[in-house]
Amino acid sequence: MAESKSDSDFLKEFYIPAYIFNDETKFSDLRDVPEFPVLVFINSKSGGQLGGDLLNTYRSVLNEHQIFDVGEEAPDKVLRRVYTRLEKLKQEKDEFATKIHERLRIIVAGGDGTAGWLLGVVCDLKLPHPPPIATVPLGTGNNLPFSFGWGKKNPGTDRNSVLSFLEQVMKAKEMKIDNWHILMRMRAPKEGPCDPIPPLELPHSLHAFGRVSSTDELNMEGYHTFRGGFWNYFSMGMDAQVSYAFHSERKLHPEKFKNQLVNQSTYAKLGCTQGWFAASVFHPSSKNVAQLAKVKIMKKHGQWQDLHIPQSIRSIICLNLPSFSGGLNPWGTPSGRKKNERDLTAPYVDDGLLEVVGFRDAWHGLVLLAPKGHGTRLAQAHRIRFEFHKGAADHTYMRIDGEPWKQPLPKDDDAVVVEISHLGQVNMLATQNCRSKSVNDVSSSTSHHNGEEDDDFSDEDDSRAEPEFRKFGAADTFRIPDEIDISQLS
Repeated sequence: MAESKSDSDFLKEFYIPAYIFNDETKFSDLRDVPEFPVLVFINSKSGGQLGGDLLNTYRSVLNEHQIFDVGEEAPDKVLRRVYTRLEKLKQEKDEFATKIHERLRIIVAGGDGTAGWLLGVVCDLKLPHPPPIATVPLGTGNNLPFSFGWGKKNPGTDRNSVLSFLEQVMKAKEMKIDNWHILMRMRAPKEGPCDPIPPLELPHSLHAFGRVSSTDELNMEGYHTFRGGFWNYFSMGMDAQVSYAFHSERKLHPEKFKNQLVNQSTYAKLGCTQGWFAASVFHPSSKNVAQLAKVKIMKKHGQWQDLHIPQSIRSIICLNLPSFSGGLNPWGTPSGRKKNERDLTAPYVDDGLLEVVGFRDAWHGLVLLAPKGHGTRLAQAHRIRFEFHKGAADHTYMRIDGEPWKQPLPKDDDAVVVEISHLGQVNMLATQNCRSKSVNDVSSSTSHHNGEEDDDFSDEDDSRAEPEFRKFGAADTFRIPDEIDISQLS
């Protein structure tokens, strides 16, 4: 808690008066503008009962008008309403509201899917001064909160825990984070399905992963085109298959998934039953990444290059943050020799590059638990494209920001194409010693040269250049459709 202030004085620094949200009569005694006015978005369905409890606590310590349950009102509607109101007050020369607008911060409490949804909404609004966002870990993996220093364990929901978190928000620094646009295109099939399974089965963290309209510039006649965005990672292969089994089980038996520890234990068991620890036996080589897809990458301001994928790789991860699967860092920090020979860098969250890493099986993944351990580094890329081959398999599994789906693959002559491109950046709030590093942070570049570099584990060679370039569009719709059941969001 703050040392020299009472609770009430401390909370005034976050409190937003009711007139900011509606046309109620202004109070004449409004004097000091809060230094850290916050809007709080909570998924009351996350973390078992924790989400609902946290919602009640925040409403008891702050103005209930600034606290929102995402299950009752979508964040895009809330933010459009709030910013419209602030702009109106600003035009009326309301200095108090103008400063609220300038200082506004956002807290989002939920799993990675909820946090990604909120990030997408802020990105979509294209605000001139987008508010920075702090994330409360209420999910299972909690990679986003962990990357920015907010922890990965579900927090306390009592008054003191909330006050402690608000104090961290007060002291937090702002950081930029890259966000990524994903597009999937497939020809409308002559017969049989070649389409993602029903919308409720699609990943929520893709926000608007629905077909683009017929008037959209990315639409192509005779094709199904889908698009969306992500902030943490895209993965394909056996890790996504295990995740899909977990999410399927949770939808069938939600009563069994009320505790973070139980969730993680169930996840580990499914990794065994799905054959992730004996992949060579249970996972046929025909479903390895190299057999399923041709992969191309583009460096910044470059051309498309073929990316060589070793035949043994069963999972490929395109990583934006240094946290995967509950806090592991698959990329690590390349040694000086790797930096020079393969043009690899440390994993910065705002450098416009994805780290592309491969894994053979779960045993290979366990190397991440060792000091300086990492997966097979394949490349760093500004864009990446997967072209899935005809007849290689009838489906594969994909995952974005912890949300998996089962993707049918083509039976006719046309491939399913997935492209990922850098879209822009959003502002995050981070604790002072968070693991995420900025390319502009002098201290982060220094730390990467002070013993944190890894040993020379075996990595594969980089890809060879291919003279091809293709313009890639960007998404501007990042909201969950109305028909999505918010109770299924992590």
